[in-house]
Amino acid sequence: MVFCKDPKLAKAEDFFYSGLNVPRNTSNPVGSTVTPINVAQIPGLNTLGISLVRIDYAPYGGLNPPHTHPRATEILVVVEVGLIHFQFNIGNTNAVAFAGLSSQNPGVITIAKAVFGSDAAINPDVLAKAFQLDKNIVNQLQSRFWWDND
Repeated sequence: MVFCKDPKLAKAEDFFYSGLNVPRNTSNPVGSTVTPINVAQIPGLNTLGISLVRIDYAPYGGLNPPHTHPRATEILVVVEVGLIHFQFNIGNTNAVAFAGLSSQNPGVITIAKAVFGSDAAINPDVLAKAFQLDKNIVNQLQSRFWWDND
């Protein structure tokens, strides 16, 4: 939880983040890393309703998995207002994207993790019917470790 700071105690570091230019390691199961820059990293963003992210993608399929932001709208080429969205690098070199979000603390919900990696688990019969999958596949998906790329 971030609270408003007495303006007399504000300092330059409250409005600065160093390192956004540094590529991140994408050697993970999804081939991407998200670097959030929000009120937790820049306290001066408190109450301004804005944040951004740097997304690094590995070549040949780096993926920012399907997700949504419960407290923000994201702009990245197109405006994505509360919709499930993802990005996928189809190129043969590393890629990077920057996205602006309409909240100082946008949050992120990765769909696969929320559905198949939830704690407590969703009943496999419900998921099998909802996604029209064999129950064994649902059980396999629920047993996996779900990777957070942030």
